[in-house]
Amino acid sequence: NMGSKDTTGASICKAIRSRIMSLATEQNSLAFAVPGGLIGVGTKIDPNLTRGDRLVGHVVGHPDKLPSVFIEIEVKYYRLRRLLGVKTEGDAKAGKVSKLKKGEILMVNIGSTAAGGRILGIKENDQAKVTLTQPVCAQVNDKVALSRRIEKHWRLIGWGQITKGTTVLS
Repeated sequence: NMGSKDTTGASICKAIRSRIMSLATEQNSLAFAVPGGLIGVGTKIDPNLTRGDRLVGHVVGHPDKLPSVFIEIEVKYYRLRRLLGVKTEGDAKAGKVSKLKKGEILMVNIGSTAAGGRILGIKENDQAKVTLTQPVCAQVNDKVALSRRIEKHWRLIGWGQITKGTTVLS
């Protein structure tokens, strides 16, 4: 799916339909693909759409069998107690991960897709409603990684699972 916005600013997605012409890994041609590893997929898609790694994080699948495309997700999240790999000389508070706040911007990784996310609200049972900066092809129960910008770097602060999502217009 290629994402764009309509005149009101709502996200819309258009599926890219193509026939798979070849599969390859390293120097080997493949008759079929199995999960795991990198696989080159030869298609008849216009190279203009694929240049500059524009389709990184997009999902390939059989028409009508792909997961939903979400623009908003609800996540049951688990916060890390401390930041990983940060030196906290003497200062006990320095490595602690503070609570998520409404309006905060996070990076949300779902599968191989990294999208910006803004927290719309937080429920008492560690459920966060997050609006994504770009549509993401995912399904309920998919795992997500949550990162916060700390001293100019994205740092992992927690993880979670999608419990619900709002789909994009197609």
